Amino acid sequence: MNIRLIEEKDNQAVARIIRATLEEFGANQPGTVYYDQSIWSLSDIVNNDKSAYFVIEENNKILGGAGIYPTQGLPEHTAELVKLYTIPEIRGKGYGKRLINICLDFAKQVGYKHIYIESMEELSMAVGLYERLGFKYLDAPMGESGHNYCKIWMLKNLDE
Repeated sequence: MNIRLIEEKDNQAVARIIRATLEEFGANQPGTVYYDQSIWSLSDIVNNDKSAYFVIEENNKILGGAGIYPTQGLPEHTAELVKLYTIPEIRGKGYGKRLINICLDFAKQVGYKHIYIESMEELSMAVGLYERLGFKYLDAPMGESGHNYCKIWMLKNLDE
């Protein structure tokens, strides 16, 4: 398996994985990324000096992805870990952790000090991974993602 930056040719596959995962867990609700049209053009939005989206690819098939993005309204030196989604067949095998670590390394390289996450109870497997990687719970959201269905907010200090 290869982990690389998203390319325009990957946009549709990534969007389908995101939507299928939210449907699988019953989280395809208003106020989630399910209704966010940007998922169909991620390569146009990320992959610049301060953001990146990485995909897992095997045999020319996209199996998942995750990214770092400076969501509007976040404090200085803070970015969001965004859109961590994988196909069911690779969950629980360490690929999500690898994606997150690549994202965190990128974030450090470009000068971020904190990484924020928004999630939901339905995605408890991912939330458990965030906990194990040192993300701490917050009492309220940060930034202006527009994903008001998300009721789990976490933050990681990259200096720890």
